[in-house]
Amino acid sequence: MSPSLLPRKHLSWLAAVGLLIFLLPAAAAPPPQILGTAAPGIRVVVVGDSLSTGHGTSPEDAWPALIRTDPVLSDYQVVNAAENGSGYVTAGDFDGTFGSQVDQFVTPDTGVVVFFGSENDIGYAPSAVADAASAAITDAVALAPSAKIIVVGPPSYLPDPDPGLLAVREQLKTAASGAGAEFVDPIAEGWISNDVADLIGPDGDHPTVAGQHYLLEHIAAVIEQASAGAPPGLARAAG
Repeated sequence: MSPSLLPRKHLSWLAAVGLLIFLLPAAAAPPPQILGTAAPGIRVVVVGDSLSTGHGTSPEDAWPALIRTDPVLSDYQVVNAAENGSGYVTAGDFDGTFGSQVDQFVTPDTGVVVFFGSENDIGYAPSAVADAASAAITDAVALAPSAKIIVVGPPSYLPDPDPGLLAVREQLKTAASGAGAEFVDPIAEGWISNDVADLIGPDGDHPTVAGQHYLLEHIAAVIEQASAGAPPGLARAAG
């Protein structure tokens, strides 16, 4: 039967189904967590992967959510744009990358942007990681010219880190330097590696609640130092 000869009720049903299918992709992607008070301090945007979403614990236990417990950062507004499975090159569970997180959530009034990770980019050509990282970091600088940009490399829990992870780390370090961003190296600083049993969950990859508090302690210290010099026009004074 030709579509033009279908009964009106069938056409209406098909139109409704088509509209639903059209809307599904937009409804599938979860909104970012926006955490903070009604009168927020400095706006912090977290760009990252499952180490920042609370995967393996809960979103409320993720280190970005725990910023509210930090005595200095508790009144900051935190936008947690992190997406499971994502990286600078790798698309996450909802097809987002670190670059798309920046494009969607970094705004001119952002005071600090924190990139964290990602091991999900292991296996890609170094040039691909370098180009994607440079683009994401440069876009963050362009979108929030007054923001402090912090690039935290991927951590390793092993005495001898995966060579692929080291390759990603080196590309991120170079990209951060080229964009004038601060680079933080969890591998060189030995994050987590001395207490893996308590800080990493049964999957051997994602932090426990204690591990998320550990990440908060280390990353919050960097945010505090960076935001101390944030322009006063962006937010109230911290502390």
